[in-house]
Amino acid sequence: MAWHGMFGDQRLPLPVLAILLAIAFGVNAERYQPQIDPANFRSKVDHPYFPLIPGTHFRYIETVMGEMFDREIIVTSETKMIMGVKCVAVHDLVSAKGEVKEDTYDWYAQDKQGTVWYFGEATTKFKPGGRMSAEGSWEAGVKGAQPGIVMPGDAKPGRPYRQEYYVGWAEDMGQIVALGETVTVPAGAFANCLRTKEWSLLESGGEKRWYAPGIGFVRSEAIGEVVALISIKWP
Repeated sequence: MAWHGMFGDQRLPLPVLAILLAIAFGVNAERYQPQIDPANFRSKVDHPYFPLIPGTHFRYIETVMGEMFDREIIVTSETKMIMGVKCVAVHDLVSAKGEVKEDTYDWYAQDKQGTVWYFGEATTKFKPGGRMSAEGSWEAGVKGAQPGIVMPGDAKPGRPYRQEYYVGWAEDMGQIVALGETVTVPAGAFANCLRTKEWSLLESGGEKRWYAPGIGFVRSEAIGEVVALISIKWP
């Protein structure tokens, strides 16, 4: 489960559904393979709607079908080389009643045109009985997986974009649909927010997400699920 999307833990092998959804949303259903030139990437991620400043701590409250979860996002100073690109590592911890449920590292990088790319995730899920699972983990360049776009450099309403691509497991989509919205969450009121709609080609449904300038992700809404920012600690 990536920080920018909430579909990662419900991947279903539904190729027919994927094709139908791709057609419905105007997405090319042919093989996806973006051209990644390491020389075209920057050393930091400073997109106005998706800044990743090392040392920043975000805390969210997540409500899923009436069950409450705490979510802590830490932008680390760690990096990982993927497809020749130096990616920023973001640590994502989901817990309930003090017990860690999911521990994930997500990898992001920004190109010189300002687009933020998502290069994969390493996920550990903690299940009853002490069992652990790495389900949902993937890395661009491995077993056919490809990086996707989490935030376009030209941040305005437009065509859908792939956020991640690992056939049958990670096929999330995004689309900017509005600018200039105001969102109120426990952390405060944020003006001039960007709103996206995000969905998976492997399952039905979708969500709305808001990103605040200078902050990033502040709120999401889906059927039976709400995530809201409750605090930010700057480095």
